[in-house]
This record gives sequence, structure tokens and C-alpha cells, in this order.
Amino acid sequence: MDELILDPSLYTVKAILTLDNGGDRFFAKYCDDSYPGVKEQKAFEKNTFNKTCQTDTETALLGGLTVVCKSSIDLYFYTIGSSYENEMMLMAILNCLFFDSLSQMLRKNVEKRALLENMEGFFLVVDEIADWGVILESNPQQGVQRVLQSAKEQIKWSLLR
Repeated sequence: MDELILDPSLYTVKAILTLDNGGDRFFAKYCDDSYPGVKEQKAFEKNTFNKTCQTDTETALLGGLTVVCKSSIDLYFYTIGSSYENEMMLMAILNCLFFDSLSQMLRKNVEKRALLENMEGFFLVVDEIADWGVILESNPQQGVQRVLQSAKEQIKWSLLR
């Protein structure tokens, strides 16, 4: 019997999404060209939200993709990988990114308004944890430390100008 053997790859994450409680995009980072246009991306996001917002499960298979979801007060956070991807790895990224790093950064106030006020830090946290589908960090303290270091460097450069 022929078995499907996949070559190992560092490209684990297909997308990182944050949707509001209406299913509209708050933040989206696509790591490949599976959904090349904004129209396709928004349709995928709406479908993902509709399939996951009504259930209590954290993991779903949608259209050949593994979707891991967690919700906060008024936001839904998603990490998406291929159908062959390890759900535990995707959940570790989601926990590190949104519920540990952001919770530390926002003093346990992970909600839409707080993220809007701290979008720069939010973008930095996302970039520190995964870049173009490659997981860079899974330790939330390290991620927050890098964000703080980056913020200090930006302040230093702005003062030098």
C-alpha cells in the first residue's frame, strides 16, 4: 500500500487571522498564495467565522486546512495550517501569540479596543512569533521581550533624528 509521505517543512502556518464578533477582518496575515486576492481572503474569513463561531470546539478542518480557533471578549483568533499540520503545534502558536504574549502586553485586557490602541505592538508580536509561515518563537516571554527591545530601538532612533 502506498502511503503519503510528506517532506518535512518549516512552513507550518498558512494564515493568522483575527476577526471581530461579526466575522469581519480585524487583522489578517496570509503566509502563502492560497487566497491571492482580498475578495477570496474575505470569503474564506467569513466562511471560517461562520463554521467556527457556533461551536465550542477549538479545531476544525475547512477546505483542506486545519483551523485552530480561540475567542476573547469580542475577537476571534485563528491559526491556520495545512490539513496535514499538527493541531497541537498550531494551538501552541495561538496560545503563545494571542493569549500569553498579548495578555502580558495588554495587562490581561485582550479586547478589540485595547488592540486598536496598541496595533504597533500587536503587529510586532505577530512578526516575532511567525514569519512567512515559519514559526520563530513559541515562548511568550521571549516574544514580549523582543517587542519591548524593538520598541526601545524605535524610540532611540526617533530621538536621534
